[in-house]
Amino acid sequence: MTNPASIADTNDSTINYDDNLNNTLDKTLDDDLNYATLTDALEQTVFENFDDGLYIGMMSGTSLDGMDAVLCQFSSDSSAEKDTQQPMRLLATHSQEFPPRLREVLLALCQPNGVQELIPAEGEPNSELDWFGWASKEYAEFASEVVNNLLQQSNTDVESVLATGCHGQTVRHRPQLGFSLQLLDANIIAERTGISVVSDFRRRDMAVGGQGAPLVPAFHQALFATPDSTRVLLNLGGIANITVLPANDSPAIGYDTGPANLLLDAWTALHTDKDYDDGGAWAQSGQVVEPLLNQLIEHPFFARTYPKSTGREDFNLAWLQDELQKFDQASAHIRYSSADVQATLTELTAMSASMQINMFINAHENSSVYVCGGGALNDYLMTRLQAHLPHCKVETTASLGLNPAWVEAVAFAWLARQTLMGETGNLPAVTGASKGVVLGQVCFA
Repeated sequence: MTNPASIADTNDSTINYDDNLNNTLDKTLDDDLNYATLTDALEQTVFENFDDGLYIGMMSGTSLDGMDAVLCQFSSDSSAEKDTQQPMRLLATHSQEFPPRLREVLLALCQPNGVQELIPAEGEPNSELDWFGWASKEYAEFASEVVNNLLQQSNTDVESVLATGCHGQTVRHRPQLGFSLQLLDANIIAERTGISVVSDFRRRDMAVGGQGAPLVPAFHQALFATPDSTRVLLNLGGIANITVLPANDSPAIGYDTGPANLLLDAWTALHTDKDYDDGGAWAQSGQVVEPLLNQLIEHPFFARTYPKSTGREDFNLAWLQDELQKFDQASAHIRYSSADVQATLTELTAMSASMQINMFINAHENSSVYVCGGGALNDYLMTRLQAHLPHCKVETTASLGLNPAWVEAVAFAWLARQTLMGETGNLPAVTGASKGVVLGQVCFA
């Protein structure tokens, strides 16, 4: 664990982590060891000054287009100057594309029995469980490279960073079965970077009856809530999810609304030489196929009440192709192009998200929708969202002072900080958990 005193002002009263912990442990050898004593000791040593330090946050979402990393600093809530301080300062950012083979394996693992389509090279695994272990290690090695590049490019000393919050890669999310699997070996990141790692954020929430998702609404509430207006944060990653922050200090509401870049990117890659629909230009060149849209919106997920979450298990290219086959059989007289399907998928994202947002917005109240994630860069999708949300202004989180590309990575830096401070990181009203709990597990460097 990085010594918190290393970034604090040095004075005679500064606690020396090593000496204090050794003295505490020596004393417990003489006295009866009990939980309360050890907890008190930790509060005076390990957790000293963890509120104001530097944190790294990492995120690779459902779209699997790359890994984002941020370096940020949070101000202390107990600071006498908190009204004049920024609650969060984004100090540096870095993003890298996945190595092609790692991305290919991750995509295969996201689908049940998907690794059967992989052709192993010499020395590579030949079973799903072995591929899971291989990818856990390779993901961690890549994440370590991303962290070290971030530190080098920002000229940041490792000793000044308290922890890295790394979510890992979700390859199976089954809240109805009570589990969620994130691919990651945090031990490797801690060893390669020299920084403690907080990971495994979902499962503690699930242990108290929650869905383990979405986790970002707690961060949205901490950073963006205001008593003057209702704000809706719409994250357009691989999956779309919303956080509703009411003006009247009511509890935040958040849940997944359906697919976003996951389907848009997959269809684009299948029919063009690009990985994504830049600005939504390809979708804008097509026409929405209304009967197809009506069929897609019949997916059972859209009718479920919140709290709810989804992922590649529900929405994927195979599902889309199956739906298209059904549509062709039932509507053989309708002609459409691949660009028309892209336009229809864009409309599906905009409509499914807006239907949910409109449930919480009153035309006579001051309310705004702020978009983050890769979809915020899709101009055509933003236009369609505004068309479906006529009673409020749709803009990106840049208007709130945070670039939309980095919101989720910052959120996991914040969640890591919550863990080290012993503070809750989930919102029961969002995930369906029975209570607020401290999320994540710590791998000390």
